[in-house]
Amino acid sequence: MSAITQKELLTTIYEEIDQGFDEIVGWRRYLHEHPELSFEEFETAKFIAEKLESFGLEVKKGIGGNGLIGILKGDQAGKTIALRADFDALPITDLKEVAYKSQKEGVMHACGHDGHTTALLATAKTLSHYREHLHGNIIFIFQHAEEKPPGGAKFMIAEEVLKDVDYVFGAHLDSGSPVGKLSVGDGFKMAAVDKFAIKIQGLGGHGAKPQQSIDSIVVGSEIVGALQKIVSRRLNPFDAAVVTVGVFHAGSAFNIIADSAIIEGTVRTMTDEVRNKVKEEIYSIVKGVTESAHATYEIDYLHGYPALYNHPTETELVKELFEVEFGTDSVIEFEPSMGGEDFAYFLNEKPGTYFKAGSRNDDERTHFAHHHPKFDFDERALLTIEKAFVKIVSHYLFK
Repeated sequence: MSAITQKELLTTIYEEIDQGFDEIVGWRRYLHEHPELSFEEFETAKFIAEKLESFGLEVKKGIGGNGLIGILKGDQAGKTIALRADFDALPITDLKEVAYKSQKEGVMHACGHDGHTTALLATAKTLSHYREHLHGNIIFIFQHAEEKPPGGAKFMIAEEVLKDVDYVFGAHLDSGSPVGKLSVGDGFKMAAVDKFAIKIQGLGGHGAKPQQSIDSIVVGSEIVGALQKIVSRRLNPFDAAVVTVGVFHAGSAFNIIADSAIIEGTVRTMTDEVRNKVKEEIYSIVKGVTESAHATYEIDYLHGYPALYNHPTETELVKELFEVEFGTDSVIEFEPSMGGEDFAYFLNEKPGTYFKAGSRNDDERTHFAHHHPKFDFDERALLTIEKAFVKIVSHYLFK
């Protein structure tokens, strides 16, 4: 490092990143054309592994399922930094009219995971050219199955993917912000995600003789209405929570009282205390309503991803790094969201932060929300993520 300053080194690296733009756009578009669903990302994992091996990285495959890592060891000893990207797609039909439209009917990269994967691959390739400047190691984590609980993160962690890691960082594209913007913020930023399924067993009968039956639709309707009052009447108004019923199935004909009903929904919370409170209230409501109607019930309650907590020290550091490198106008506040993200598991194990990179421009095709069938993004956001990762690495590993 004596022959070159860190600022000069970063300038050289950023120039290399810009020069590689066309290549990584090609990677991203290939991945977009060939999406794979959660826990089925076999070919995507092969693509990633082949790229990492071509960069000269040590590659470990099949971690917790289809997950894999690339290990870049610096020439000097030091900290170990983990950078993570997800690579699964969604069960959505791609309705865009572009040359790189999904070739798989009913499956699409509608959340930007093709972009996350491309940006991390690009970071790995670029930094592999600067081993002699690294005082420590980088673990590039490519995680499968983020979109489908129980998710891939917990299984990769169970296989000790973070064993020697000191800090962990992740990024997500953001169609709600202009390209070039970086959203950073500490504390709870994304919600814990739980799912419930309630089966109500009544007693079917003739629509003309309700007195001889137990109407599961009436019971279910009362339950749905009562669930809406958990947030407004059972929780502190300053506690964030969402209880949403998304499924209500019952009945087969207009003149038959339904024998049973199925209700399914999701719970979103930011703290364990509120998370447990909402669950208790759901059980209490279902028990009370069904017993008063002489019906019975079953509840299947799935605890999904925990709330995502960005560690204050590392988040403030990243914010300062980004402001210095990219300008204060480029860094904006990461607004809390009740959406979920299983990167939370990584942050439960190691200090770090999760940030977002703006991906929209003036073209309306980049304005669609994540999970929309026409979702797309300004591919210059790939460079934003790559440079952001490099800046973080430079703080810890360039001396």
